[in-house]
Amino acid sequence: MTGIHKIKHVVVIMQENRSFDSYFGTYPGADGIPSSNGRFTVCVPAPKGGCERPFHDRSDINSGGAHTHETAIADIDGGKMDGFVRTGVRFVHVCFRARDPRCAPLKPVDVMGYHDAREIPNYWAYAKNFVLHDHMFEPVSAWSLPAHLYMVSAWSARCSSAAASSCHGDIKGVGPYTNAEQEQFVDQAIATGTAPVHDAWTDITYLLHKHHVSWRYYVETGQEPDCRNDAAACPGLKQDYKTPGVWNPLPLFTDVHADGQLRNVQPTQSFLTAARGGTLPAVSWVIPNERDSEHPSAGIHQGQAWVTNLVNSIMRGPDWNSTAIFVSWDDWGGFYDHVAPPVVDGNGYGLRVPSLVISPYAKRGYIDHQTLSHDAYLRFIEDDFLGGARLDPRTDGRPDPRPDVRENVSQLGNLIKDFDFNQLPRAPLILSRNPPRD
Repeated sequence: MTGIHKIKHVVVIMQENRSFDSYFGTYPGADGIPSSNGRFTVCVPAPKGGCERPFHDRSDINSGGAHTHETAIADIDGGKMDGFVRTGVRFVHVCFRARDPRCAPLKPVDVMGYHDAREIPNYWAYAKNFVLHDHMFEPVSAWSLPAHLYMVSAWSARCSSAAASSCHGDIKGVGPYTNAEQEQFVDQAIATGTAPVHDAWTDITYLLHKHHVSWRYYVETGQEPDCRNDAAACPGLKQDYKTPGVWNPLPLFTDVHADGQLRNVQPTQSFLTAARGGTLPAVSWVIPNERDSEHPSAGIHQGQAWVTNLVNSIMRGPDWNSTAIFVSWDDWGGFYDHVAPPVVDGNGYGLRVPSLVISPYAKRGYIDHQTLSHDAYLRFIEDDFLGGARLDPRTDGRPDPRPDVRENVSQLGNLIKDFDFNQLPRAPLILSRNPPRD
């Protein structure tokens, strides 16, 4: 795979809480919402009888639904994919900051709504000009905490000590601490610049450091996108690169501290500076705050503007010709999707989420139908920079009791198919951060 090494920079942008059908369910050629003769053929049962059909949602702000492990099981309903309205009504996901004025226009349940190019024109433009995945699944059937742990380590666990052998799988998302304890740790981090360490299994930064590959994890300052533990309501918690938590998990990993890599967790402004100046690291993750996350009740137009600014900054910089950008959403957010996720182990996959590949070597207008999860991003990073080394307890030099090697499961496709490394690098596609919308 010599062509893959034309990619010197991988950037993963992880947004919040959208299903594939909620954003690309009507995208031409994609595996979208089932229809016949211009009419949707699905109707999801409602709790009090009847059913709800998908509808075009012109709202910029949505309410979504609950998205725990339990509600994922209920939504999937043994593969029938018909639990969304029932769980949406039963577990109304109210605005997580009390008295937020943006919550006023929200309807109780809008999980059957979908958006298209009228509301998210830039995302559809990226799909038209680059690559869209229509079978990208959340790696775990749960909410943001396990999803973000999988994003950097291909596992979600809880550990009883600083020894990797003490860890055991945990995907329900309650985390190792209560909300009150998490808030105390955030306060400690703000006051002292230090953080507690409890995630003792191995994450991808261990292999990157071992192979002398540069990385950064960029966190936008603001408030966290949602309640910890997926509670219905909570005070907004401060987020920045110094506050460990659900959306900033690497400061809680023992290997990050042991390798002296905590300084690689940085503010988003450092990413923009690196992108514009041509000093991007080999691997970057970029995480939004609540306002820019698209997590209900944040506006989708604002989130799209945030992503567009990141992509534009890369395209305008010297590193564009050697960069692959992966844009995805961490979980389905309670929104409807019609494709039952495949079962690869006891933890996943979870429901489908949108995913885009933006690169000068990406195929133009290509819809990738492979079965994928965010584990595929790790696999691409490992194949590009680590000679194919995996987060494998048998070979990585830091064994933990993870149940499998997610990057090697037979169902997982290969992102290399999204690229044409024989083509000349394509010109940037600079888009407006404030395009017209419905």
